[in-house]
Amino acid sequence: MTVRTRFAPSPTGLLHIGGVRTALFSWAYARKHAGTFVLRIEDTDLERSTPESVKAILDGMHWVELDYDEGPFYQMQRMDRYKEVIQQMLAAGTAYYCYCSKEELEAMRAEQEARGEKPRYDRRWRPQAGKTLPAIPADVKPVVRFLNPIEGVVAWDDQVKGRIEISNNELDDLIIARPDGTPTYNFCVVVDDWDMKITHVIRGDDHVNNTPRQINIFKALGATLPQFGHLPMIHNDQGQKLSKRRDAVSVVDYDQAGFLPEALLNYLARLGWGHGDDEFFTMAQFVEWFDLKDVSPSPSRFDREKLLWLNAQHIKVADAARLAARVAQFLAEKGVDTAGGPALTGVCALLKDRSQTLVEMADQAEYFYRPLTPSAEVVEKHLTADDLTRLAAFAAGAAALATWDQPTLGQFIKDFVKEQGVKMPLVGMPVRAKVLGTTHTPSVDAVLALLGREEVLKRLAA
Repeated sequence: MTVRTRFAPSPTGLLHIGGVRTALFSWAYARKHAGTFVLRIEDTDLERSTPESVKAILDGMHWVELDYDEGPFYQMQRMDRYKEVIQQMLAAGTAYYCYCSKEELEAMRAEQEARGEKPRYDRRWRPQAGKTLPAIPADVKPVVRFLNPIEGVVAWDDQVKGRIEISNNELDDLIIARPDGTPTYNFCVVVDDWDMKITHVIRGDDHVNNTPRQINIFKALGATLPQFGHLPMIHNDQGQKLSKRRDAVSVVDYDQAGFLPEALLNYLARLGWGHGDDEFFTMAQFVEWFDLKDVSPSPSRFDREKLLWLNAQHIKVADAARLAARVAQFLAEKGVDTAGGPALTGVCALLKDRSQTLVEMADQAEYFYRPLTPSAEVVEKHLTADDLTRLAAFAAGAAALATWDQPTLGQFIKDFVKEQGVKMPLVGMPVRAKVLGTTHTPSVDAVLALLGREEVLKRLAA
């Protein structure tokens, strides 16, 4: 059997990180088993689906680099196929027309609630041997309902949650086509998974209640059942389900906050899955290690501090030129022109070990391209009259250096400290404050070397 998995988001908003984790696990399972990963856009919710959301999903998948082998497929382009299958089911007797009006359904629900019963369709239009159906009303367009089994149970061995059994008498004869003929979600999903030969449906456990209905439709169609694996929800630090209104949940948010996509995937992989004590790993390692049996059925809690730590680890090993390309965008948003300063790749290489995000790296990189104004506290502490006198002598010595590189500057600073008879902070801190406007920088010799002789001497003289 060739493993085929799918990610099937609805384009009703931005790509959610819970969706990214689902896509990641589906992608990894396919890659682990040399299978196929399919992207499907479930866009039948015409009121809420938008082209902007479709673009956001595709852009988000591109940013996290979860490459799909087939697709994207769009459900709205498959309407003829759904209608064809519905006609086949009507002919086979596994579906039927229901002519209940909206008012009848509301009255049915009210009566059941008054009796303390669970509201459900009473199957009055369900065909049965010896049953006389009501007269077909002339003014009602029918829906098509699935003839769900009444007896027995629906059972499956969930790849994450274990054995699950649902009694058929708990399930309704769900609507599979609306009065205007458009098919409904649970039906479209089954036909799609059947046609696309999906072998493993890996999705959030908010779909568990849909699964028994879908299994019964699979069986009615004579289709091979896929295996199901339902992933636990992701909760915020208050233990609540992640909310688009309350939490940063879109991958766009994390891109704009300066996270690397591999760091986000690394973190999401650890939400509900683990490989011993390994925290920091590549996607190649994740694919090698991944197995659905290692996914916990319990909800996971999102920890931003852990994500920041992982992001810092990935920044440290990332290519400096790649980091510079994104940092340049953040600097441009701050109105910083990098054209007249040191190569941004070199700056990022220097800052890699001290940045948790690329936004933080851009903030630190700013002083390489324009001096910052030191705070009153920094001026009072590090730019006293004695400090300024010492800085003038420092500038004169620096101007006379034969070469301008980090080793030469490092030795010059050591010699200058010794000559002045002071400790290193009494030279390093004032130099940082005067040249950069802040005392929080990498080593002074490295920063001065990158800035260049002309710019350093200009700032010292300002």
